[in-house]
Amino acid sequence: MKEARYITRPMLERISKIHKKILSGCYPNSKDLAYDLEVGIATISRDIEYMRDRMGAPIEYDAQNRGYYYSEEFAMPLYSVSPRDLQVLCAAKQLLMHYKNTPLYDEACDIIDLLSASAVKGGAGTMMNRIAVPPSPEASIDTKIWRTVCQAMQENRVIEFWYSGLWHPRKELRRVRPYQLLLEDSVCYLFGYAEERKAERLFVLTRMEELSLTKKTFTPPEDFDFANRCGGGKFGVFIGDKRTHFKVAFYNELRVWVKERKWADDQCITEETDRTVLSFSSTQLYKVMEWLLARGPNALPLEPNWFVEEWKNKVRKMAELVSKN
Repeated sequence: MKEARYITRPMLERISKIHKKILSGCYPNSKDLAYDLEVGIATISRDIEYMRDRMGAPIEYDAQNRGYYYSEEFAMPLYSVSPRDLQVLCAAKQLLMHYKNTPLYDEACDIIDLLSASAVKGGAGTMMNRIAVPPSPEASIDTKIWRTVCQAMQENRVIEFWYSGLWHPRKELRRVRPYQLLLEDSVCYLFGYAEERKAERLFVLTRMEELSLTKKTFTPPEDFDFANRCGGGKFGVFIGDKRTHFKVAFYNELRVWVKERKWADDQCITEETDRTVLSFSSTQLYKVMEWLLARGPNALPLEPNWFVEEWKNKVRKMAELVSKN
């Protein structure tokens, strides 16, 4: 029984070049291909075997010309990208622009470029310029940290690193069971269980220093998905201990805007004479407050009372800052 072989990006690139060589009719052999691609002959032989067995390539060896050829017309699957699929690939690449300075962007775009390059002919390529992501703040992620965290998640190993939080700027040594990487507004977060806190926490990758894998392993809980911690809310990367029911009134142009999105699983929208009222539940208190303040004078919290008072205090502080300048 043959060992299962998974295709990788380098292998996909080699196969693409092998296909072009054979298609050109120059009868390339394993030795020539190995030299051109700077790999061993055994690697080329495995690639040829993969193309035959897994991709259905009709590759034959011509003894007279001492090289490979296609015994019948053949178009590789990765070259058969439809116009619709090409549009999807172009859109996906543009959406990834939020994470341009992360290893995720580089690796994903390499694959997208490889799959779509041969299909970009004439007007098809213009779609790359017709779907765009507006410029936004960028955060650079250390490739070594990203890959170490990914390895830790794959092997379920505890990681150790020095960390300075937003509310606790002093560096502390943290030991964490990594559950998930979360991406939001160009920032990468790690969601996991902090052993010294005995609780789940969020960590920004750019604030991690001297990250290392430990020998200690763990078993993730069955419900480790971050979405299960949001209490039905859809306000981004933040979790709290208590699920809270909110009620917010929107005025003027925000009455249309608030109805264009789903903010929570249990949201309810009520129309009144001069305002639109949104009711919903979430555990993401900090994010809800941030979201509400960003709406300016056309959004007013109604419930719960303690949240309304906290909102008023923040508005007062903003007014005080304005009065000082």
